[in-house]
Amino acid sequence: MDLELLLDVMGCKTRRNILDLLRDEPRFVSQISRELEIGHKAIIEHLRAMEEAGLLSSKFQKIERGRPRKYYDISNDVEFQIFISQGTIRVKSPGHEFQELQMLEEQARLGDDISSELEELIQNYDEAKKHAEILLKQVNERKRALKIRSLNLPVMFGEEEPQE
Repeated sequence: MDLELLLDVMGCKTRRNILDLLRDEPRFVSQISRELEIGHKAIIEHLRAMEEAGLLSSKFQKIERGRPRKYYDISNDVEFQIFISQGTIRVKSPGHEFQELQMLEEQARLGDDISSELEELIQNYDEAKKHAEILLKQVNERKRALKIRSLNLPVMFGEEEPQE
């Protein structure tokens, strides 16, 4: 799920009100329009944007008389955190790092051949892992250097710590 798009969608009070209605049960456009006292066309546009963002899913359901109605429902649980401080704004979605993998998994369930995409994703994960390992080593070296400085000992980089 694209966090920028999600934030844009969630920035609208009407859309938050629609989500609040859909927490209870799936609804069709006329129900949402009536309950929120907003025109059909506006509701349809909001629902379209929310469905494109991955917040909602829709399905047609037959009724006794007339044509089938399109019902909207919350598609998945979504959680994200916003951290704002001096000089930093960070948006995090738990599990976000595996979003692309989840999308590929869904494509595989639909019968798509995702072999090449998976190979590329694995390569990207391997590169990210290597980068994280290097970063961790640097952080640990800095911590070690700070510890040695606090003891007023000479600092030597690139050497392994003595084994006990």
